[in-house]
Amino acid sequence: MRTYIWSALLVISFLPSVFAQSGHYTTANAHSHNDYEHDIPFLTAYYQHFGSIEADVFARNGQLYVAHKEEEIDTTRTLAALYLQPLREMIRKAGGKAYNNGQPLQLLIDFKTDSLLTMQTLLQQLQQYPDITGNTHIQLVISGSQPIPAQWDNYPAYILFDGKGSLTYSAAQLERLPLFSYNLQNYARWNGKGSMKAAEQQRVQALIDHAHQLGKKIRFWGTPDNVNTWITLAKMGVDYIGTDHIEALSDFLKRRRASEYQAAGNTHPVYRARYVNNDRLSKVKNVILLIGDGMGLTQIYGGYTANKGQLNLFQMINIGLSKTSSADNYITDSAAGGTAMATGHKTNNRSIGVDATGVKQPAIPDLIQRYGMESALISAGDVTDATPAAFYGHQPDRSLEEDIARDFLNSPVSILIGGGLQHFERRKDGLSLTTLLQQKGYTIGRDLSGLENMRTRKWVLLDSVAEAPVLKGRGDFLTRALKKTINTLQDNRNGFFIMAEGAQIDVGGHFNNLPYNATEMVDFDKAIGAAMEFADSNGETLVIVTADHETGGLSLLDGNIQKGYVNGHFSTDDHTAVTVPVFAYGPHSLDFRGVYENTAIFEKIMKILSERK
Repeated sequence: MRTYIWSALLVISFLPSVFAQSGHYTTANAHSHNDYEHDIPFLTAYYQHFGSIEADVFARNGQLYVAHKEEEIDTTRTLAALYLQPLREMIRKAGGKAYNNGQPLQLLIDFKTDSLLTMQTLLQQLQQYPDITGNTHIQLVISGSQPIPAQWDNYPAYILFDGKGSLTYSAAQLERLPLFSYNLQNYARWNGKGSMKAAEQQRVQALIDHAHQLGKKIRFWGTPDNVNTWITLAKMGVDYIGTDHIEALSDFLKRRRASEYQAAGNTHPVYRARYVNNDRLSKVKNVILLIGDGMGLTQIYGGYTANKGQLNLFQMINIGLSKTSSADNYITDSAAGGTAMATGHKTNNRSIGVDATGVKQPAIPDLIQRYGMESALISAGDVTDATPAAFYGHQPDRSLEEDIARDFLNSPVSILIGGGLQHFERRKDGLSLTTLLQQKGYTIGRDLSGLENMRTRKWVLLDSVAEAPVLKGRGDFLTRALKKTINTLQDNRNGFFIMAEGAQIDVGGHFNNLPYNATEMVDFDKAIGAAMEFADSNGETLVIVTADHETGGLSLLDGNIQKGYVNGHFSTDDHTAVTVPVFAYGPHSLDFRGVYENTAIFEKIMKILSERK
C-alpha cells in the first residue's frame, strides 16, 4: 500500500471534532518538574511549549541559586542566569508575549530556604525584569516554603501562590492562588501500571473536582512518570501533567489528536452469523478474499472498540496466523505480501507478480480460468497499487504504475473497481487503456455514483473518490462495490473469485493516525459482514479475511468500549514483521487454522478449488 497524496496536515484537518475522554491536552498542559536538572534548563521545556516550568531556589548572600539540594549549589547556576534572563530574551523574540502563539507560561518557583528571606531576595531581583513581572502572559507562582497566606497582601500583585490542601484560604487569598499542588503518594500507592484502586481513584478525583469547583487548576507531584500515568491523569482532568522526561511527554501530547478516537453517532450493526456449512467438507463454489492492508490484531481490536464492541469479523471462529516475511526481507511490503497470496511465491519487496528471480508467475485469476470461474478485484485505493496489482500485474517494481495498468489488458479479471484512472488514461505513452479495454468487451465507468447502473459482466470502474479516506467522505463504496460485484457474478454456475482490499487501514498506520485507522477498519468490517451474509445465503462461498502485513506497530493504551473510545500509540510509520491473523468463514474454513507462510493462503485456495466435484 502506498502512502497516498493525502498529506499528514490534511489528515489532521479532517479529524473528528471529539477525540477523547481526556480532552484536547497539549504541551500547554505539561509541567517540567525539577526543570533545572536538564542539560539545558528552561529552554528545553520552553522550546516544547510547556505551559509550566519549575525551579527550586536557595537564597544565599543576596542571590537565588537553583539546585535540588543545598550541597549541590553551583554559584554559576542562578535563577537569573538560568530562567529570568532566557525568559526575557524569549519575550523579546515573541513580541512581548510568553510564546509567539499567545500561550501563557507559568514559572513555578519552589522556595527551599526561609520564606521571608527568599521572597525578599526574589523581589529584589525581579525589579530588573519588568517585562516579566508586568506581563499578562506570565504567571510567577511561589511554591514550597512560601510565606503564610496572612502575609500575601504584603507582596506585589504579580506574585501568586501554589495552593496547599492542608490550608484553608479566604476569598481574597484564593484570588492569589491559581493552582493547587498535591503529593500523589499521600492519596494513592499507585506505581503507574494498570489503574488505581477504586478507593484511591475516588480520593484523587475528589481533589481534582474540588480544585475545579473553586475555579483553580491542579497538578500532582510524586507521580509515576510514564505514558499510562499521563493518560490516567489526563482522563481524570489534571490540568498540569508533571514530568522529568520533557521530550517524551511533549511527543506524547503532540500526537494525542492523531492517537485517540471517539466514535460519534451510531455504530454499524453487525450481521448475525448463521455459520452455514462452516466446515471442512462442503463444496466451495466461490471464494471471497478480503485483505485489510496493514491490518494487525490491534487495528482489528481498535475497530471493535470504535464500533462499541461489535465486529462482523469477531463472529468468525476459524482463525489462523500468517507469517509475512518477503524473500529478501524480514519485513514485507505490500507488493511482496500481495504477490505471495496472489501467486503462492515469495518475492522481493517492491516486486509485483514475479518470483524472487524476476520470473512472471500466474495469479489466482489466471489459474481459475480452467474451472470456468470469473474473477473481480476491488480496492478502496489505487488499483495499480501493490495489493490489487499483484493479482494481475507482473513488474519488477511497484512504482511502474503505467506498466502495471497495461498488464491488465492481458488479465482475465472481469471486474476492476477502485481509483487510479490516471494510469489508464492521460498516460505518458499516449495510450488510452480504457479504449483498448472497451475493444476487449469491457464497459468503462469513471464515476462511482454509476456503480449500480453497470449491466454487463465485464467492466472497469475507476474514480478518485475510491482513494479518499472514510473521514473525507468516501462513504460505503467498498461494501457497495462488493455487493454489486457479487450480484453480477453469482449466476456463473462455475463460481467466482473476488479480492476486495481495505486499502487505507495501511495509510492510517503510515500516518500514525488512529482516527484514520479506526474508521477504515470499521468500514472494512462492513464489507466483511456483506461477504458473510452472502456466504450464508449461498452455502458454497468461502470467505477469507487477512492482511498482507501490519503497519505502524500500533499498541492500544486505553479505551472504553461502551463509549467507542480508543487510545493508541504507534512505534513506527512503516510496516512491521508481526504475524497477521487469517479469519475464514463458510465451507472449508477449518483449512485455515494454524500458523503458516502467507503463500499457504494461495495454496489452500487453489487446493480447495481443484478438489471441487
